[in-house]
Amino acid sequence: MSTLPLPTERESSSLWGRITGALPTVLSSLLAIAIALLAGAVVLALSGANPIPAYEALFAGAFGGQRELAETLVMATPLILGGLAFAVASRAGLFNIGIEGQMVVGGLCAGLAAAWDPGLPIFIHLPLAVLAGMIGGGIWGFIPGFLKAQTGAHEVITTIMLNYLAYRISTVVIGQENLPLVNPALQATLPAVESARLPRLIEGTRLHAGILIALAAAVVVWFLLYRTVFGYKIRTVGLSPGAAAFAGISWGRTIALAMLLSGLLAGLGGTVDALGLQGRYYNITLGIGFTSIAVGLVGRNTPFGVVLAGLLFGALASGATKMQNTAGISRDIVYVLLAFVILSVSALAVAQQFRQAKRLAARARGMTRDRAAQDAGDPLVEPSPPSRAI
Repeated sequence: MSTLPLPTERESSSLWGRITGALPTVLSSLLAIAIALLAGAVVLALSGANPIPAYEALFAGAFGGQRELAETLVMATPLILGGLAFAVASRAGLFNIGIEGQMVVGGLCAGLAAAWDPGLPIFIHLPLAVLAGMIGGGIWGFIPGFLKAQTGAHEVITTIMLNYLAYRISTVVIGQENLPLVNPALQATLPAVESARLPRLIEGTRLHAGILIALAAAVVVWFLLYRTVFGYKIRTVGLSPGAAAFAGISWGRTIALAMLLSGLLAGLGGTVDALGLQGRYYNITLGIGFTSIAVGLVGRNTPFGVVLAGLLFGALASGATKMQNTAGISRDIVYVLLAFVILSVSALAVAQQFRQAKRLAARARGMTRDRAAQDAGDPLVEPSPPSRAI
């Protein structure tokens, strides 16, 4: 007689299943990075450079010491938050290409709030400035989500348009001569007051508390997506809007809230860059939001995968300068490596989906054969004989 497993056994089995289930994804990502490095080495060799010293300098510039490691974390911080923003929208079946504009609006709102000096203590002023940036980015993300829910307007078109609108709003606000919180000559806000700045974690480096915020955000997003009803609704809508509607899940409300959450995370990315790294908001677009899309793709739209992808991109950006100064190789080769990483991850993901589709098709054919055999009166398994009456 069979017995049900104990709860602890079920939990252990489930945990082991999750670990083994994630193993192919981890291995394929590592393989993609290895392929990208090998392809980059071929490009360097064809250009007449020695790839070994180049990669040694790149690694030393990213992890060679405390200052180098700190710089890697600094570069990775906004990329992790932007990648999380893309991952949340992608889980809902949306392509948020407006992360750049949401970061701009978030950074602008946070910079203005941080430049205002009402004499508040740091435990009040700093959270208010961070909240202002998140609300700004959240509103900028909610607009395309609301438009898609109400009118069906495609989020790619609306977010691209809102990117340019964010640039223009930032230019107009920073250029106001009569606004006391901005410096038009410098094209920036006034410096953030001390009570609104993110503290530095290591003296002598640029590493600030934003990295802790980014890691905490990854944990929160993971819990929200995989341990709450709202996260289940987001994933269901992203996988199958028809199944979500059949289950009574509001498609429009879910995607609007998903874009709101995505905008909040992107606004937070612009906020930590303004309050932690720059000390003010600069009206300069660095393309971090667009790079964050690649971070989300490389991280397979999973929170912890995004963290690792953000660290990878941050390491490449941090080590590029030392590679150029030491090995004499242009830092632009890093963009070639990033392109190879994206292409490798995409190719392996497509191959994995193709194999999974073949397995599902084979299983469906087997079930169809079994059902046809049963309908023909020739079951594959003979029924057990009837019990005798006593």
